[in-house]
Amino acid sequence: MSKEKAVQVQNTVGWLLLMVGIILGGIALWAEFLGLDFTPGFGMVQMLQLLLALTSLTLAGFIFLRQRRPADAPRSLQADIGIRLAATGLVFTYISGLSDLIGIGTHVAANEFERPFVGPLQLGGIALGVFAIIAGLVLYHTSRGARSSSSLDFLANGDSET
Repeated sequence: MSKEKAVQVQNTVGWLLLMVGIILGGIALWAEFLGLDFTPGFGMVQMLQLLLALTSLTLAGFIFLRQRRPADAPRSLQADIGIRLAATGLVFTYISGLSDLIGIGTHVAANEFERPFVGPLQLGGIALGVFAIIAGLVLYHTSRGARSSSSLDFLANGDSET
């Protein structure tokens, strides 16, 4: 496969993941307004849609950021940490979002609740996971690429950014 063809495929996959993420996230968050809310509250199908949307958007973000880097740029420790931090954030959002379903949440008792309930702890966990994903994307983006050092190097050295 030629380099131009590979870039075109990456671009297409990135846009496709971005659109799938936006559509799934929109359906999950605005199901009531779209007439697709068949049960009261935020259900597990909506939660799964939201988590899949976050996954699609994260992958699309990394694909687009990878395209901005030179093809021959060496991998840096900062970029690897960014990838792993974002992946950890995704795992954290999945565990937080599906905690009642897998039995580790605070609303798992079948006699108290007729269905799983998305509470403030779950929303806080999802927010922390999204924050970790964003931090991972920022770390990946600011890693050195073709430069000799990271664009965040001034933080470690105490110098002013130039």
